[in-house]
Amino acid sequence: MEFLYVECHSGVSGDMTVAALLDLGADRNTLLEGLKSLKIDGYKIEISRVLKNGFNACDFNVILDDKQDINERNIHDIYRIIDSSSISDNAKNISKKVFKIKAEAEAKAHGISIEEVYFHEKGAIDSIIDIVSASICLDNLEIGDVIVSELYDGSGYIKCRRGIIPVPVPAVTNIVSAYDMELIQTDIEGEMVTPTGASIMAGIRTKNSLPENCTVKKIGFGAGKRNYPNDGVLRMFLM
Repeated sequence: MEFLYVECHSGVSGDMTVAALLDLGADRNTLLEGLKSLKIDGYKIEISRVLKNGFNACDFNVILDDKQDINERNIHDIYRIIDSSSISDNAKNISKKVFKIKAEAEAKAHGISIEEVYFHEKGAIDSIIDIVSASICLDNLEIGDVIVSELYDGSGYIKCRRGIIPVPVPAVTNIVSAYDMELIQTDIEGEMVTPTGASIMAGIRTKNSLPENCTVKKIGFGAGKRNYPNDGVLRMFLM
C-alpha cells in the first residue's frame, strides 16, 4: 500500500489539502457524489487549475450562495450528517476523527465542553465540506501511512467572530500540543495554518518520519487562497 508525505512549508488549510489529494489522482466523481449525499444546501464546488507562484496547482473552492445553510451544529449533529451519507465507512471514520480533534481544540480554547462547541459562521459549511472531502479523497487513493512535516505558520493577529486573536490561533496551538506536532512560526504576517488544516493533519498522520529508502511516484500541488511571500501551495508526495 502506498504512503503519503505532506509538506506544510506554506502552511495548511482544508481546501489546500483537498486540492493536493485531487492533484494526486483522487477521483473527482467519487468526491462529488459523496458530498451530494451529505444533503447540505447552500454551496457549490469549483475545481480548477491555477498558477500559484510558478506552481501549476489544483484549486478546490467551496462557494457559498445567498441561500446558504446557516444552521448551527455541534459535533453530534455533524456525526449524524456523516453517518447518514453514502461515503465509505473508512471516510466516515476519518471525518469524525478530524471533527473530534477540531471540536476538542475549540472547546479548550474557549473553556467549554465539546458538546457546547457549535460550528457556525461562514466557515461552518467550509469545514464540513473540506474535512469530508479530504477523507473521501484519502480513502479513494487507498493511502496507507501518512507522514506530515513541520507546520509553518505566520505571525501577528487576525480578526474573527470573537474579536482579535493572535497567530498561531489558539485552536491550532491546542492541536499541535495535543498531538505532538512541530509548529514553526515565521515572520510572515497572517494565518497560514487554519484549525481545519491542522485538524486534518493531526487526524490523518500515522508516522513521524519517512522511511530510509523511498521513491516518489507522484507529486500533488494544492493551491492556497491567500497571497503571502511564500510558495502558497501544499505539496504532497505519493510514495
